[in-house]
Amino acid sequence: MKVFVPGRICLFGEHSDWAGGYRRINGELEKGYTLIAGTNQGLFADVQPHPTKLILKSTLCDGTRFGPFEASMDRDSLLAEAQKGGFFSYVAGVAYQILTHYQVGGLVIDNYLTDLPVKKGLSSSAAVTVLVARAFNRIYDLKMTVRGEMELAYMGEITTPSRCGRMDQGCAYGERPIMMIFDGERIDVREVAPGGELHFVIVDLNAGKDTKEILNKLNHCYPFADDPVQKGVQKYLGPINRRIAHQAFDFLKAGDAVKLGELMCEAQSEFDKYLQPACPSQLTAPVLHQALNYEPIQEYILGGKGVGSQGDGTAQFLVKDEEAQRKVIEIIERDLKMTCLKLTLSPGRRVRKAIIPAAGFGTRLFPATKGLKKELFPVIDREGRAKPVILAIVEEALSAGIEEVGLIIQQDDLAIFKEYFSVKPPITHYNKLSKDDRAYCDYLQEIGARIKFLPQTVQEGFGHAVYCAREWIGKEPFLLLLGDHLYATNTDTSCARQMLDAYDETGMSIVGLKAVAGEETRHYGCVGGIWKQNSSILAITEFAEKPTAEYAREHLTIDGLGEDSFLSVFGQYVLQPQIFDYLEENIENNVRENGEFQLTSCLDRMRRIDGFAGLVVQGQRFDIGIPEAYRQTIIDFRNA
Repeated sequence: MKVFVPGRICLFGEHSDWAGGYRRINGELEKGYTLIAGTNQGLFADVQPHPTKLILKSTLCDGTRFGPFEASMDRDSLLAEAQKGGFFSYVAGVAYQILTHYQVGGLVIDNYLTDLPVKKGLSSSAAVTVLVARAFNRIYDLKMTVRGEMELAYMGEITTPSRCGRMDQGCAYGERPIMMIFDGERIDVREVAPGGELHFVIVDLNAGKDTKEILNKLNHCYPFADDPVQKGVQKYLGPINRRIAHQAFDFLKAGDAVKLGELMCEAQSEFDKYLQPACPSQLTAPVLHQALNYEPIQEYILGGKGVGSQGDGTAQFLVKDEEAQRKVIEIIERDLKMTCLKLTLSPGRRVRKAIIPAAGFGTRLFPATKGLKKELFPVIDREGRAKPVILAIVEEALSAGIEEVGLIIQQDDLAIFKEYFSVKPPITHYNKLSKDDRAYCDYLQEIGARIKFLPQTVQEGFGHAVYCAREWIGKEPFLLLLGDHLYATNTDTSCARQMLDAYDETGMSIVGLKAVAGEETRHYGCVGGIWKQNSSILAITEFAEKPTAEYAREHLTIDGLGEDSFLSVFGQYVLQPQIFDYLEENIENNVRENGEFQLTSCLDRMRRIDGFAGLVVQGQRFDIGIPEAYRQTIIDFRNA
C-alpha cells in the first residue's frame, strides 16, 4: 500500500498553538488561531504488515538511502527507541502509541522518496509521525479519522525528546488549507476551500535560528504577563492574531490574493513590533528581512512573512501569478543563493462528504420492512461482527477518508437512526458487553457525530432523494453510495477510496462500474464508452437505465470486455455539484420517469455537458433489495 503525507506551512498564526494551550491555566487569554496548508512536497512510502517488527528504510531529499532501522513490536522496545531521539524515534514513538491503543502487528515502511526539506519550518518530523499513524490505520483497518491520525501522530512525537507545537500534525489534512483553533487542550479544525488559485514561493534562507531559545523566551511571557514586553507578546498572539487569522480565512475563501498579501505584510510588521523584543537575538532576523525587502522581487510579490517559529529559517511570499512565481524563484536563487519551493493553493475540489439515501420503504422486502427498516437489516462482516447494513455502508464511506456522511431518511425514522448512532444502550446492558464491544459502542458514537440526517419529506424517486442533500453539500463534489448495496474490495484499497482516487486523477464526475453478463443488464443501470486507461477508466458515451440484453448488445458493447459482457453501475458515484442544477430543473418542470424523479437522465446530461468517467472497481457489490439477493448477501459478505 502506498502512503503520501505532505509537509505543512503556517500561513498565519505562528506560536498561537502553544499560546492558546495556556488557557487551561489562564482563562483570560485568547484562543490560538493558525491557518496552515500542506506543501506540494512530502514523504512517499510503500507500507506492508510485518508479524513482529517495526522496520523503516528511508530516503533523504538528496536521494541518500539509509536504514533499515528495526525494533521489536513490543511497548518496552518501542519506548526505548522513541526516547533515543533521531529520525527513527518518531516512527517508534507513534508505533508505541498505536500499540498502547490498538491490537496490531508490525509494519515495514519503505520511505522511498522524500522531496520535503527537513528542519526548514515545514514540519518534516510531523509528516513522519502522520505517515506512520496513517500506515497503521490503513494496513490494520483501525478506522481512525484524519483527526484521529493527527492526534496519534502528535502523541507519538511528544513520546520522543521533540516538543513540537500542536499545529504541526495538521499536515494530516493534506494539501488543503485549514484553520486550527487551540483552546487549552481542545483543538477545533475548520477547512477552507480557496476561492481562486494562490501562488506562493517558500524560501530556505540558508541561515540558522535557535528554535529552543525562541520558544523558551516566548513561553516566559505565559501564562501571566508581568511587564510590557510580556503583555505585548500576549497581545500579538491573542487579539491581534485572532483578527488577522479570521481576516486571512475570509480572504483565502474569497480568493482575494491582494488583500491576503497585504495581510501577510501586516502580520510580519506586528510580529516584529511585539515579539522581537522578547527574543531579539533570534527574532531580529536580518536574513529574513533582507529577503522580504529585496528590491528586485517587489514588483512580483503581493506580500511576505516568516514561517513557523520565525527567525532566519524560512520565508514565504505570495506572488501575483504563476509567471511571477517563476520569476521570484529565479531572482532569489540567482542573487541570494537561497533554495525555493513552489506552493500553489487551488480552489477546493476534495471530496469531504458522502450521501446515502435511506428513505425508501423497502417494498420488495415486505412484510419484514413493516417492522424494521431495510437499512437496519443485519449482516455479518469479515470479522464476524453482526451489524446493520447502514453501518457497513457508512464505514465504507469513512474508509475512503470521507469526513461527513449525510443520511437521507424519512422524518418519521429520525429517532430510530439517531438512537442507533448517538445513544448508548442502558448502563446495565452496556456493562454486559465485552471490552471490545464496549469500545465498539463508543466507536459508534464517534461515527454518529459525523452523520447529518437529511429528511426527505416525500418519496419521489432516487433523483429526488439526492436533491434533498443540495443545501448540505453546497458547491462541493461528493460521494454517493446506494443505501441497499454493500461493498467489499478485492485489494488493499476500499472500493470508495478507489473511486476518490480515480476522481482525483480524472478531475470529472465518475461512476463505479462492474462487468455483468447480457442476461443481467435488465437489473442494473449500464453504460457505454471508450477506454481512457488500460481497461480501468472509461470515457462514458451513454447511460442506460436497466437496458434489455438486446439493447445492450446493440448499443453498449465495449472493446476488450469479452463476449456478451457489459459494464453495469456498481452503486458508487463521485459527483460534482452541478448535478443539483439538472435535478432542480427536472423537479421544477415536473420531468418524471415512470412517475418519479430519477438520477440517470441527469447523469447523462452531465456527461454531455461536463464529461463523465467510469471506473471498473476492483471489488464486489452485494444487493439487499430483494429477498433472494439478501439471502445470498448474508452468505457471501462474511467471506468477501
